[in-house]
Amino acid sequence: MNLLRDVSLDALMAFAEFAEDGNFTRAAGRLHLSQPALHTRISKLGEAVGRPLYVRRGRGIEITPVGRQVQRFARELAASANAFQSELQGQDVEPTVVLAAGEGATLYLLGQGIRAHLSHRRHSLQLLTADGAAAVEAVRSGRAQLGVACLETVPKDLTVLPLTRVGQVLAMPRRHPLSARRKVKLTDLQGTDLIVPPEGRPHRVMLSRLLQSAGVDFNVAVEATGWEVMLHLVRLGMGLAVVNACCRLPAGVVSRPMPELPSLQYHLFHRNGGVTGAAAALRQNLLAQANTWRDTQ
Repeated sequence: MNLLRDVSLDALMAFAEFAEDGNFTRAAGRLHLSQPALHTRISKLGEAVGRPLYVRRGRGIEITPVGRQVQRFARELAASANAFQSELQGQDVEPTVVLAAGEGATLYLLGQGIRAHLSHRRHSLQLLTADGAAAVEAVRSGRAQLGVACLETVPKDLTVLPLTRVGQVLAMPRRHPLSARRKVKLTDLQGTDLIVPPEGRPHRVMLSRLLQSAGVDFNVAVEATGWEVMLHLVRLGMGLAVVNACCRLPAGVVSRPMPELPSLQYHLFHRNGGVTGAAAALRQNLLAQANTWRDTQ
């Protein structure tokens, strides 16, 4: 099989779009195609590849490992085509680098590295908000060249570099009784109203397990996603929140360390084989600025 001879670029791009969320209806809408036309393109592509690109799991669709490879190839091919077109037009522009990271990491850990990267006028950057597994999948699929996240396990198919380690603190209104303490124990949270992420989120799971092990009962005051939102709710007096030590606290809110909670290791990762050009420059800037941030703690 000669993939470039047997399939069209339109079919590759259509599958790459479909593989984003495995939904024919939404992908057809984004591509301005009818669903039958999209089905046809993807079916022909699957026949040319000779391997299943996706499988149905109940009511959902799961992209196969081969499908992820095809998606990544399509993204890389499109990026190369755009770069070649810019070259033909005499434009000396670096390809856009896509960085996948969570909102908290972007706000509090990566700002200086991103600023250093963008200080070079030829560099451009696209930020893709994605936490944990979503950031890993974005890099695997080729949607992003680099990713940043706290990883519970290190994926063998990615190159993973330690970025920085961050402690956890309890955020509370300035006049809260616990603010008089230099540090807070898990048992101090007995009966406390806490602002926590929704069920199933890693931070919620970790916190619930540790409090349960310590025999501490707490009340869920509000479920919220994102450090900024959680800290805003703390400022409004709706409860206390365990957040990363690097978070910027709003006026009227203070934090106290919780030594019994584990620090969080953030990693920078990319596909095996390395990164080049602007992506390599961004990687270097992020690593350098993360070291600077860590040295000031």
